[in-house]
Amino acid sequence: MERRDGDVGGIAVHIAARVTAAARPGDILTSSTVRDLVVGSDIVLLDHGAHRLKGVEGTWQLFMAPPP
Repeated sequence: MERRDGDVGGIAVHIAARVTAAARPGDILTSSTVRDLVVGSDIVLLDHGAHRLKGVEGTWQLFMAPPP
């Protein structure tokens, strides 16, 4: 993440925007990076499949938090 004149940018921000764009209203989606970081916690993430993210190479495995 980079700070740019009071704003943020960079590849992490770009990927976060693309993951958000893949969600439907009310969904909470995340990448496998976040899933890996919460291993061993009580947080449950369900496989949401492989997705192509606009402007990012390859496919990305996304995960969804189940509804409460």
